[in-house]
Amino acid sequence: MSFELDSLHRDVPDVDLLADIQRVASQRGGAKLTWRAYSEAGSYGAETIRKRFGSWNAALSRAGLAVGKRWRVPEVELLENIGEVWTRLGRQPRRDDLAKHSSRFSGPTYEQRFGSWRRALEAFVAFANENDPIHQATRDRAASSRPSTPRQPSLRLRFKVMRRDNFACSRCGASPARRIGVELHVDHVVPWSKGGETLLDNLATLCSKCNLGKSDLRSHEA
Repeated sequence: MSFELDSLHRDVPDVDLLADIQRVASQRGGAKLTWRAYSEAGSYGAETIRKRFGSWNAALSRAGLAVGKRWRVPEVELLENIGEVWTRLGRQPRRDDLAKHSSRFSGPTYEQRFGSWRRALEAFVAFANENDPIHQATRDRAASSRPSTPRQPSLRLRFKVMRRDNFACSRCGASPARRIGVELHVDHVVPWSKGGETLLDNLATLCSKCNLGKSDLRSHEA
């Protein structure tokens, strides 16, 4: 009986590693592939792949496969997701809403990170209420003919505008909390192209219909 060492696979091209991931996924009959499943049938070590691409999910993405469960999602991403769901609903989301309204993360994810769904909401409210450094620093320069703020409001600022406007269109009053399918936007009162700053008092909540009508009106005026 002879003993042989496995190859280290240090110089295997990325394309070969990715092709092997795709091969195993194809054999398993689906677009998803877990770390454990690859470890059982792959030609290379799953740890080798993780080190090469930075993470197992990054390797799956490079191979064109669906990413499964994410580990240690950045807290700000979790909080921004709450803001997206809250905005979509037009009201404070409940834990059960995460499974019904295209949330990127599940209730258990929030419970594991924050201890409970209530604590996750409290963390989001604190996050949303923080001052945005960019918009604070530029308020004194808002009278300039050229905007000193970015054209697109941050998620934090968008949420503040919608909360101020009670998550309803400032023109027609439409709200996703009262009618399914209503989509809310945040737009400038004085257009950014005409020197309007991206600040709370120059932003308004509009439903998609009113925002489209506003754009049509501007094109006719031009």
